[in-house]
Amino acid sequence: MSEANNELPTIPEEHTPQTVPNAVEAQATGLQSESQYSWIKLLVQPLLLLGAGAILIIGLGVAQKLGWVSSGGGGATHVAATEASNTRYICPMMCTPPQAEPGRCPVCAMELVPAASGNGPSDSRSVQLDPVARRIANIRTAATKRMSLERTIRAIGELSYDEGSLKTLSAYVDGRLEKLYADYTGVVVEKGDHLALVYSPKLFSAQVEYLLSKKAHGNSQSSSLQRVVESSSNLYKSAKQRLIELGMTEPQIAQLEEQGEANSRMHLCAPISGTVIEKLAVEGQYVKEGQVIYQLADLSTVWLMLELFPEDAATIHYGQKVEAEVQSLPGKTISGRVAFIDPTVDPMKRTVGVRVAVPNPNGLLRVGDYAKATIRAPLAVAERDSWQIYDPELAGQWISPRHPQIVRSSPGQCPVCGIDLVPAADFGFTDKPVAMDQCLVIPRSAVLMNGGHSVVYVETEPGRFEIRHVTVGMVNADQVGVLDGLEEGDLVATSGNFLIDSQMQLAGNPSLIDPTKGMHGVVDTESAEIESALAMLSAADRKLAEEQSVCPVTMYPLGSMGVPPKVEVEGRTVFLCCEGCREVLMEESTKYLAMLSKGVVSNSSGEGESDLPEIGAMEIIISEPSSESSVEKTELEVVR
Repeated sequence: MSEANNELPTIPEEHTPQTVPNAVEAQATGLQSESQYSWIKLLVQPLLLLGAGAILIIGLGVAQKLGWVSSGGGGATHVAATEASNTRYICPMMCTPPQAEPGRCPVCAMELVPAASGNGPSDSRSVQLDPVARRIANIRTAATKRMSLERTIRAIGELSYDEGSLKTLSAYVDGRLEKLYADYTGVVVEKGDHLALVYSPKLFSAQVEYLLSKKAHGNSQSSSLQRVVESSSNLYKSAKQRLIELGMTEPQIAQLEEQGEANSRMHLCAPISGTVIEKLAVEGQYVKEGQVIYQLADLSTVWLMLELFPEDAATIHYGQKVEAEVQSLPGKTISGRVAFIDPTVDPMKRTVGVRVAVPNPNGLLRVGDYAKATIRAPLAVAERDSWQIYDPELAGQWISPRHPQIVRSSPGQCPVCGIDLVPAADFGFTDKPVAMDQCLVIPRSAVLMNGGHSVVYVETEPGRFEIRHVTVGMVNADQVGVLDGLEEGDLVATSGNFLIDSQMQLAGNPSLIDPTKGMHGVVDTESAEIESALAMLSAADRKLAEEQSVCPVTMYPLGSMGVPPKVEVEGRTVFLCCEGCREVLMEESTKYLAMLSKGVVSNSSGEGESDLPEIGAMEIIISEPSSESSVEKTELEVVR
């Protein structure tokens, strides 16, 4: 029994420890096979899809080439490629002929822009631009509006003293300055303040004479002789007048009479309330009669001196309000009124002087400081024969004809000059608001000006821009009044209009250079010059020149540059615009004679081919930096 219990159970051979590693190895081998299969699956499937797509594309290409499948007009890529192949690039300044590739102009370095594709309806008065060319050229439009236009005049001026307030204090008699109470420049004084103490023996003798005459005049009152009374009275009056002429004031004379004793010293008093702007003497100095001691100015009002162009000065009037900002007081606006407009134009600067009276009650404005002035002139002011403007501050008021800062609600006299006040209506100021005239207004950038011509481009249809000859009225900082040539609501090109003009010029249509081309009833400004130049030729030569019409070299009209020179080439008479074309004609006489024989020159209106050589694509070449220089240099060259 014990032996049976001591026997161990029998374990199958496959479950013995020797068989476990074999099972693990088998399982690992299976996992490795599955991993390899998954990687192969991930790689093969995309390759199969790519191969199928490539076979499909190749099949479609072969089918289209054999004509089995129609292209159907192509896609966006085909359209873009076609447009790119047909697009020509031009210089906005017309320096070079049209180019096949974009880049920069080798003459003016401006960016070449796409020319009109010509895929839309166009005529001799317009040009058609597709959306792509319009977007690249950055063409923008704005609607014409009818509104009141206000002209804003801006100028820079300098603050100056009011010349009417300047006063000089000088010595009335010879003497010595014993005391100067205003002992430095810039002292603010009030009228009647003592400024200096003068010692003068001459003044002392005059006071003694006055006291004696006064005493004699009093004693003569008891005399029965009328002649004696009158004589003493006249002597007393003349002695008092002499003291006044020597500089004594009425209070000082009254004080002398009260004291009854002569004084060799006299106080000099301030004639006005103001500021000492100049001190020309020192204490202890002997002065002569008439010698200047002080210069005073009343700074309660200062002048703003402006220089305006004559056309701007013609729109402003006396009493008109002016707003300004002083350089030393940024953000603070001061106001004044026009006090004087110079009736003459400065021959050196070609400007008109305008003086503005500006109140300075707090003394913040300093003489010599600069100020930026703004004057607003409504359209009604500039175009009406009678100047009328509404100013609430002057409605129904009375104004001084010499000092516009003096405004009163009732008649009276000007406290400065003593002249009677006049109604503000006498200077064109109305009591009630006036109706502002309105006109067609467009942005200033929309107008292209060339001498006596002004043109704009109107978008009559989407992408179609038509040239219009306009008459310009008032011009503001960023707006222009149009008197003729446009209607309210017209869309005008405000950006990229110069590029549109270059398209018109390339097509031989009216443009900024010649806006009268093809316009009936419009007289060319150069016609008179051309007529006078051709008139200098003989009758026979003039007939030949008129038949030839233009110079075969430059295509300029004959007579536009003076009397056309006559040249004999291979037995034929040729007229040129100037002597500068003679050498070119002689070098390529066969070419230009052929053009004359074919009638290309006489019938040309600018559409002929240019003589300039074709310019190839633009390339940028960066040269290597020189070994001798420590600074790298980059050169941009244009390869033709």
